[in-house]
Amino acid sequence: MPTSPRLLEITERIRVRSAAHRAAYLDRLRQARDEGPARAHLSCSNQAHAYAAMGGDKDSLAAGRAPNIGIVTAYNDMLSAHQPYEDYPKLIRAAARKAGATAQVAGGVPAMCDGVTQGRAGMELSLFSRDVIALAAGVAMSHNCYDAALYLGICDKIVPGLVIAAATFGHVPAVFVPAGPMTSGLPNDEKSKVRQQFAAGEVGRDKLMEAEMASYHGPGTCTFYGTANTNQMLMEMMGLHLPGSSFVNPNTPLRDALTEAAVTRAAAITALGNDYRPVGEILDERAFVNGIVGLMATGGSTNLVLHLPAMARAAGILLEPQDFDAVSAFVPLMAKVYPNGLADVNHFHAAGGLAFLIGELLDAGLLHEDVRTVAGDGLRRYAGEPVLADGRLTWREGPKSTLNDRILRPAADPFQPTGGLRELTGNLGRAVIKVSAVAEEHRVIEAPARIFTDQDAVKTAFQKGEFTADTVVVVRFQGPRANGMPELHSLTPVLSVLLGRGLKVALVTDGRMSGASGKVPAAIHVSPEAACDGPLARLRDGDLIRLDATSGRLDAPGVDLGARTPIAPDLSANRFGTGRELFESFRRAVGPATEGASALY
Repeated sequence: MPTSPRLLEITERIRVRSAAHRAAYLDRLRQARDEGPARAHLSCSNQAHAYAAMGGDKDSLAAGRAPNIGIVTAYNDMLSAHQPYEDYPKLIRAAARKAGATAQVAGGVPAMCDGVTQGRAGMELSLFSRDVIALAAGVAMSHNCYDAALYLGICDKIVPGLVIAAATFGHVPAVFVPAGPMTSGLPNDEKSKVRQQFAAGEVGRDKLMEAEMASYHGPGTCTFYGTANTNQMLMEMMGLHLPGSSFVNPNTPLRDALTEAAVTRAAAITALGNDYRPVGEILDERAFVNGIVGLMATGGSTNLVLHLPAMARAAGILLEPQDFDAVSAFVPLMAKVYPNGLADVNHFHAAGGLAFLIGELLDAGLLHEDVRTVAGDGLRRYAGEPVLADGRLTWREGPKSTLNDRILRPAADPFQPTGGLRELTGNLGRAVIKVSAVAEEHRVIEAPARIFTDQDAVKTAFQKGEFTADTVVVVRFQGPRANGMPELHSLTPVLSVLLGRGLKVALVTDGRMSGASGKVPAAIHVSPEAACDGPLARLRDGDLIRLDATSGRLDAPGVDLGARTPIAPDLSANRFGTGRELFESFRRAVGPATEGASALY
């Protein structure tokens, strides 16, 4: 089927809007490319420093005729998703030698676990860590010794930060290398139930700890469809992974074979060969639109509404919130993975996974097929799935029908005809809501506001039994300028309990929710934020708020917000402790949520 005219129209609008920025970016890319392989211009002393510890690879490196691959790794033991990366450099170096290349760890980048920092002060560094990761990867690549790069990262801010860095070094081919999800543990809905029971005081901490440890139990990505797994979907949709590599479990023969194949492919697409594929050319407006389509079709994380614009700006592409809403209006929701359903990503993968999803979207004309990818030209390659046949990696045609229609459905028979995210606009500003997990009867709420300036105050009010009627909980001064825009996921159990008691309840905030945000309607990323005198700073307790996810509205009807003076609370406590004092310059420089909330652009 030909590409949807609506998809082409949106893509053209982005192309025109971005034309000047993209042209300047591509000029810089071509200039760097025309200078030739960077190592050819290093002095002998420069090179000696770079190769001193490389043992048997030193002669090959000094000769400069074989590709040298830089490894940028986000390995640490704190993230279960990243722990498998510990042994990747050794495997990569061996695979590079087989491919007639060399490989060096260029540098490491920080990688924080949002699951550890939820509800804690450290979460106020989380979003800014994306920019730190981009900066750290930039330092790693600044040695200018690499003909291609392998980026080892999976989780929430890590992949976006690495993509920003890869785009900045856009003349260098780049392959993103995943490690896969952990095997299935305690079902996510059962874990969520125990969390709600603990919030309501029905079970003790011992039962909560037992449930959490049974859910997060081994190496690999957390199995719900949050930001980390949404990132992995995006890397395939945007052509930066090898096809089918996102959701293969760690420490398996197929996982290792895919990693070795990523090395071989990176060596083959450098400027030294005949198939040069600079990552900056792959990351064009079509690739980003394909990523947005994947986000809507799978009901992915709201965090990507922040990350995709920041990633795109690094490649000279200007995305705006209405682009997401426009795509969501006609791309169907084809997947139900927790928190949008009961399945986890392993079940999604077994039901046909991305190979089926991409094939369906291509057949429906809902993706740009004519794109460049690290695997070759055309996105159709990503409708195939990798297998080991007689010990050798090969790709076969992906499934043509879903293997479980409760998890994954064809484009012609989706779970809903529109995507998983909506933009909200109104006199309270612009916001985002994830609707894929919200029941139809909860998508519209009109109720009095209860105003808070931090999430702990919400929990205290809940514990005192103060929520007894329909309420819109407003948590303001949680934006990037105020305190780094933390996720407020620790409010989910509390609000879910209220919803379960039959109350109509919603959250409105200039902060973020987790990629696992679920059944409670949440208008998030409200912009302008309260700390910039946005409308939320003018709200008062008892003001009527209407959140209508069906029509895309967020209003305080009948309230003359312009006649009120915005409150200006003391935010000095956000400036110190747990490293927050190191990020004052980020808070001062950060842009609005509508542009990706980055301090870099």
